[in-house]
Amino acid sequence: MNALYQRALVGCIAIFCSTANAQQTTVDSTYLNSHYSARLDFFRKMPNKKHEIVFLGNSLTEGGKWQELVSKKNVINRGISGDVTYGIWARLDEVLSSRPSKIFLLCGINDMKRGTPNEVILANIAKIATRVKRESPKTRLFIQSLLPVNEAMLPASYDKINNARINELNSSLETLCRQTGATYVDLHPALEDQEGSLRKELSIDGLHLRQASYILWANHLKKLNLLD
Repeated sequence: MNALYQRALVGCIAIFCSTANAQQTTVDSTYLNSHYSARLDFFRKMPNKKHEIVFLGNSLTEGGKWQELVSKKNVINRGISGDVTYGIWARLDEVLSSRPSKIFLLCGINDMKRGTPNEVILANIAKIATRVKRESPKTRLFIQSLLPVNEAMLPASYDKINNARINELNSSLETLCRQTGATYVDLHPALEDQEGSLRKELSIDGLHLRQASYILWANHLKKLNLLD
């Protein structure tokens, strides 16, 4: 890691962390449950592949048949339904053990569902980015935008999630990527309607995607030449 990159990274994380601490908000940082444990046990027992392309995140990632969508044998799915940024941080050692060639990260929406402030979510993703660069410096990290939601379809339990908060966090993630050398990937053009909401026909509940909708996501990544 060059000195300029390291200074920029340390500086931006310090800003994010101090802002987050200033919130003085009680944050739910729990992540362990039976599904998380079972998935992680499976991941740890699977052999590493050469030049892995890792899709890392929560249910939105777990739901994608990425190896079929991308048509590459070295693509692996490291999504865990319900996962939060704290859970991804806790299992990052398994992801980085193969020194993957690429990581496509998407996380934060479950934190938001809990009411975690955007500043805290951003600080956690910054920590993840730092660790990837420190422990696997040749890995290319792609931080994907949080997907838009269709607020009219969302269940009552998702009342803390809205597109205004999502857009605000995505703007901060884009800045984080510029400051750390990660690549920001805006997924909205592939999935949003004219009002900036998740297209109704693509979703089952305003947040989660129908299986065929992942084709649009994968094709967007191909269009941007990120999977070569």
